[in-house]
Amino acid sequence: MSDAYDPAGDGAQMSFARDMSYGDYLRTDAILTAQAPLSDAHDEMLFIIQHQTSELWMKLVLHEIGAARSAICAGALQPSFKVLSRVARIFDQLNSSWDVLRTMTPSDYTTFRESLGRSSGFQSHQYRLIEYALGNRNENLMRVHEHRPELHAMLEAELSRPSLYHVTLDRLSEATGHRFDPAAYRMRAPHARDEGIEAAWHEVYADTARFWNLYELAEKLVDLEDYFRRWRFNHVTTVERVIGFKRGTGGTSGVNYLRKMLDVELFPELWSVRGGL
Repeated sequence: MSDAYDPAGDGAQMSFARDMSYGDYLRTDAILTAQAPLSDAHDEMLFIIQHQTSELWMKLVLHEIGAARSAICAGALQPSFKVLSRVARIFDQLNSSWDVLRTMTPSDYTTFRESLGRSSGFQSHQYRLIEYALGNRNENLMRVHEHRPELHAMLEAELSRPSLYHVTLDRLSEATGHRFDPAAYRMRAPHARDEGIEAAWHEVYADTARFWNLYELAEKLVDLEDYFRRWRFNHVTTVERVIGFKRGTGGTSGVNYLRKMLDVELFPELWSVRGGL
């Protein structure tokens, strides 16, 4: 008689012929068969899984940003704090994924790079939606999605609604009495630093006891952007480590393009206000 532990003895259900199992609930068959390497290169599986899991995390980011935006819009600031903290932690998780990808050397990548054709992470519609939801709205980048009308429509819909920062500014205006120039609410262009907005944030940071919820919201946004910037930076260094200064598969200038993205500020007033305190 075997001495091996039998979970059934502790009451664990062992047969799922008629009940939903773990794999059924998570649809693991669909997930685990979604990898289809186009070459015999060993490292192509790493490349595919790293990017697929990143897309799953980005799906959750969009889910959480949507919840935070709705809460802030309704004036329920405290419930938004937990959600925004989660988004920051997701970007931290995404940062860790670059550590795994960096185990792939330039020689490894050349064994399957041609299999990618013109596909590139630059074409991720979810990444674009995240940027649009956070306020970095560049209409020019929508053209890459014109061949997929349903994705293009999703981006158009995002541009038609206020960003996460827009609804935050509404609460800032409401609490401080500052009235912002309507031009500061750029629906189809990246948000640009506005002195009136910075003055309102200065009032918040100068009297945190009075504006505690707004102060905490501001710091949650700064935390989110901090981790988002780290993700971008790690992306740049990973690409430079693997392909140097070659052009990207999607036609961008590669590292040079990614370095330009490092200069983008999502919530510029929340950074510049610090110098005046």
